[in-house]
Amino acid sequence: MVTKQFRSSPEEADLRRADSLAREIFSDVANKWAFLIIESLGEGTLRFSELRNAIEGISHKMLTQNLRMLERNGLVERRVHPTVPPRVEYTLTQSGQGLRAAIDGMCDWTHQYLSHIEAARRRFDG
Repeated sequence: MVTKQFRSSPEEADLRRADSLAREIFSDVANKWAFLIIESLGEGTLRFSELRNAIEGISHKMLTQNLRMLERNGLVERRVHPTVPPRVEYTLTQSGQGLRAAIDGMCDWTHQYLSHIEAARRRFDG
C-alpha cells in the first residue's frame, strides 16, 4: 500500500480536492462496516469475536480489514494481552469517540426520516 505524505494545511482538509487527506480519511471511514464497528465500540471495549457477533453479516475478512484501517487512522486502539491464547481487545480512541458522535447524528437522522425515505422509494420504484 502506498501512503501519501501530507502536510498540515487548509488544502488537506478540503474534501473537494482529490488529493486531500480529508478525502482519503472520509473515503476510509464512510462505509457501513466502519460505521457499525464504531457504533459497537461506542458501548465499550470488545474482543474480535464479540465485535463479529455484534455486527450481523460482517465477515472475518471485512472486520479485520476495517479494524486495521480504523487503527491506522487513529480511531481504534488495539490492545494485545500476553495470555495463551493472546487476548486482543479493541476500543475507540478520543477521535473515534468524536466520530461516533457524528455517526449517532446520522442514526438519529435515519430514524427521523425513515418513513419519508420509504415513501420516496415506493414512489420512485412504482
